[in-house]
Formats: sequence, C-alpha cells, structure tokens
Amino acid sequence: MSGVSLDWKPNPFSITVERRADGSTLLRPTAVLADYPLRVTDMLERWADRTPEVTFVAARQHDGAWLRVSYAQALERVRGYADGLATLNLSADRPLLILSGNSIEHLLLALGAMYAGVPYCPVSPAYSQGSSDLTRLRYVVELLTPGLVAAFGPGEYARAIGATIPIAVPVVGAGFALGDRRVLGLEELAADAAGQAQSAHERTNADTIAKFLLTSGSAGKPKPVITTQRMLCSNQLMLREALPFVADEPPVLVDWLPWNHTFGGSHNVGLVLFNGGTLYLDDGRPTPAGFAQTVRNLREISPTVYFNVPKGFDMLASQLRVDPQLRECFFHRLRACFFGGAALSQHAWDALETQANRAGRGRVPILSGLGATETAPSVTFTTPDTERAGVIGRPAAGNVVKLAPVGDKLEMRVRGPGVTPGYWRLPAQTAAAFDEEGFYCFGDAVRLRDPSDPTLGLVFDGRIAEDFKLSSGTWVSVGPLRAQLIAALAPFAQDVVVAGPDRDFVAILVVLDARACAHALGLAPEGTGIRELATSTSLRDQVREALRRHGATHAGNSTRVERAVLLDEPLSLDHGEVTDKGSVNQRTVLALRAGAVADLYLTVAPAHVIQVD
Repeated sequence: MSGVSLDWKPNPFSITVERRADGSTLLRPTAVLADYPLRVTDMLERWADRTPEVTFVAARQHDGAWLRVSYAQALERVRGYADGLATLNLSADRPLLILSGNSIEHLLLALGAMYAGVPYCPVSPAYSQGSSDLTRLRYVVELLTPGLVAAFGPGEYARAIGATIPIAVPVVGAGFALGDRRVLGLEELAADAAGQAQSAHERTNADTIAKFLLTSGSAGKPKPVITTQRMLCSNQLMLREALPFVADEPPVLVDWLPWNHTFGGSHNVGLVLFNGGTLYLDDGRPTPAGFAQTVRNLREISPTVYFNVPKGFDMLASQLRVDPQLRECFFHRLRACFFGGAALSQHAWDALETQANRAGRGRVPILSGLGATETAPSVTFTTPDTERAGVIGRPAAGNVVKLAPVGDKLEMRVRGPGVTPGYWRLPAQTAAAFDEEGFYCFGDAVRLRDPSDPTLGLVFDGRIAEDFKLSSGTWVSVGPLRAQLIAALAPFAQDVVVAGPDRDFVAILVVLDARACAHALGLAPEGTGIRELATSTSLRDQVREALRRHGATHAGNSTRVERAVLLDEPLSLDHGEVTDKGSVNQRTVLALRAGAVADLYLTVAPAHVIQVD
C-alpha cells in the first residue's frame, strides 16, 4: 500500500441556529465563504500557466491506450473553439445544445462555450437514442431554440438531429453524416475563428449564464435550470471545504457520471478543474453490460476520491470482495468515497468498509450531502466521522438553510450564491420554486439528527411529494421506508417502489438486482434474466421471509409491508421511470405499472403476488 494518510478533517462546519415563532429554523454557518473565481475557465488558465504538462482529461481509445490532454493543450483548444463559436451569433436565446455523452470533445467544446460567454445545454443521450420517440428532445429544442447543435460518436444522433433540429441550425460533430446537411468538424470550427473570443470572454462575469441543466423531467417536462458562473465557482469553494485534501493533493478521478446531470458535470468536473487534478473518463457505468469497463479502468487508475451513485457502490463492493487486483489499486491512494443521487444502503456502506480493511487501509471516509440541480449542486456535507447512511450533514459556508414546517415534516430550503435564478423561459415554475423570502424549496424533507442540538446536522426524511395517507388516515413516509426496505431486502432489491395511497395497507414493487439475485441463487449472472428471477420460487420465498423479519420490528400500519410483486422487466429510461444515473421516480413507476399495482390490492391475490402474512 502507498501509506496515504487518512487523518484529515474538513474545515469546521460550526453553525448558528435561529428558531422562529412560525416553527421554522434557520441554520447559518459561522465560516465565511472564501473569495471564488469570476469564471470557471479562469481556473483552466491558472493551471495551464502553473502546471501546463499535467494531464487534465484522459479517455480510453479503441486500442486500449489512454488519450491524454494536458492543461496547456486543453486551453489552446478551448480558445480555438471559443473563437469559432464567437462567429456564430450564439447567445442565451440561441445556445449550444450538446446531444452526446461524456467525451474529451464534449468537455473542451463546453469550456470553449463558457470562454466565449455562450450558454450551452448538455442533453441526456437517452433523449436521442434509437428507442426514444424524441418527444423530450423535441420539447427541449422548441423551448431553448438552439443556435448550434453538437454531437460526437454513434450515428443514432443523425436520426435525432434530422427529426428535431431546424435545417437552418448548424451542426458540429463527428462520427455521423446528415445527407446533404453539413456537419462541421471541431477543427473546422477552430479554423473559422476570427479572434473574437477574447473580447467576449472579458465581458463575462459571475452572473453570466454558463449552462442550462435539464431537470430529469420525472414530474413532467424537463425544466432548464439557469446555471451561472457564480453558482459553479462558489460551489467549488464549498466542496473544497468538505474535501480539504484536494487543495494539497490534486485530485484524480475515474468517473462515469453523466455531464447532463449536476453531480457529474458541475460537481466532479469542477472539482478536477478547480484543484488542478486529472479526470479519467470512465467508459463504463453501473449496469450489467457496462460495469466490466469500470472495473478495467479502476484496475489501472487509482483515484484519490471516488464518486458514484449507490448502485455503483453496490456493484463495486461485490467486485472488490473477489478481485484482489482491483482492491489493491482502488484503495492505493484513496482518501474518500462520495455518493449522491440517492441514499446508500447500510449494507453497501458496511461492505465498502470491510473491503477497505482487507486492503489494509483501515476506515476510508464515506461522504455525501444534499443538493440539487438548482443549487449547483451542494448545500450540505457530511464529515469523515459519519458512520451511517441517511445523514446529510450540515450546511457549507455561504448557504443559509431554512427548515420549514410542511404538514408534519420539515422541508429543507436554501439561500446562497449557488442557488439558481430560476428556470429558463418558465416564469411560473420559477415562482413556484421559491418561498416568500427567496429560499429555494427542495421538496425534500429533513429532520435534525438531534432535536436538542441542531449543530449535529441533518438526516434525510424523504420527498414530501412522495408521502401519502392510507385509507385509515395514517401517513406513510416513503423515503425512510424505502431505505429500510432496501436494507431488509439486501442483496436482492436494487430499489423498491411503495404503493398504498388511500389503500388499507402498504405494498411494494421490488426492482430486482439481477446480478446479486443470480449470485445468491447460485445461477450464472450473465445468463439469468429478470423475468426468470421474478418467477423463481426460491427468490420469492427469500423476499417473503425478509419482509416478515422487517415487519416483526416495524409493526405499524405505515411501515409494515403486506404484499409485494417482483418486477419482471427493467425500469424504463425512455418513459422516465429511472434517470440515466439510476434514480427511480416513484410516481411515474406507479402510474406506468398500474396493472401490477392493481394486482397487489385484489381481494384474492394472484399467484405472482407475494403475501407476507
């Protein structure tokens, strides 16, 4: 082992507390947020000057080798692209739309747009995929009215561009043709430069729009979140407060998280850029088909901090258990793990700590927090002494958090430099997102870890909109119940969807973890499908027993599950049941799987419904 010290602590997260007569509580950090850069690209110029030869970004090529771009090379290309963009009459009213996923080309073009003061919008590749009906992409194009569209890679973007992008809008990209329509290469874009970018760059400031980030659209149509330079730059100072070691040791990331989401595109890319680190683009993801690539990359590159969603950590913990080479390389210089997007199960948390001990590293901190696309993203952070899932920590410097009573829960709200001005061209939705004091309303419920001592931080308490009443009038708190059930059903359940509004009892749809289920049943993971697993008598019996054990200690009507169905087909990305980073939308699943929900509540349960009692 490298002997990397894990004896680090974040800067103090001390806070003051103001309790109000209306039942709300304000939490204010005592620390003052340090000065932050004016623009994201100021940091690219800084590192290109100080460490020009250091690798900024690297991507694996078809031959298996890593293609590396240094800070000096990146700045040269960014300025060239910015010059080309400055000739195209682009603006917030005519932004750049990037349809494809993470790549070196995507990153440098996006930074070029920022340098030239041109807002861009990274769109989920799922919006353009062959299986998509293009409804969401068409809506985004009509709302944003792009002045330029970019895509790199597979020809599937040709179909999407041809069907949704007006013929007058130019296209830049590679890897596909559009018939008679010209596709401009990046080299041509830079060659068309007229030297206008520098003056455009000098006109940008902290309030310049850097990009539009689309919310997942899980509760309706996607909303473009206005993301300013101030939001991105201030949030990186907050993140450095939580991970102070990145200022002393440039971070090394191996990361797949999509840039159309704030976690990957703002949080992680920004962490590398602001601290002179290196970003290795992970061409895998936490799916049965993609995880092998992630493992391959982590066997070669040792990260200093590792970010993922809970599903990714679940899969990683299982692989670390049986793969000594991966275990050695992964923990070699790791300073912390950080999860987001959903709650990490205690089962996965404990498994990661076990594998760190096996690697001779002792306890590696597992960190998280709470944030949103609208907050750039981070508002609260946990600290290395956090030892259990569900804790979201305390607000970082610069943020004022309000805990506002909503029914019998407390909604988290925030004001600070990282908060969006609103949704682009959607004034009604913008007004609805803020309260009368200008606090952004998360829709997330939180509770104090210790009501007698608010300085100990906060615990996630579910999505307020997901909670419901049973026919008895009893409230079901969906978020905490989901976390309990996922832990109770480990390792079989990837997630659960809780049913029961206006019904007599709680029932669930179980989203199976196919790989874990196959392993537990002694089956070949590669050859066992979800449909086969969902009909397995052995698996159904084990799920029933797990729910009975849970019910023995959670006997209340709002926490005890009486029936369950194992879903026999994956959740749909196209239909909004799950986002491309793995978050499950409860309401959408319940609506689209109304037949399965109805089966749960038939007087005589069908054979495929698991009856717990």
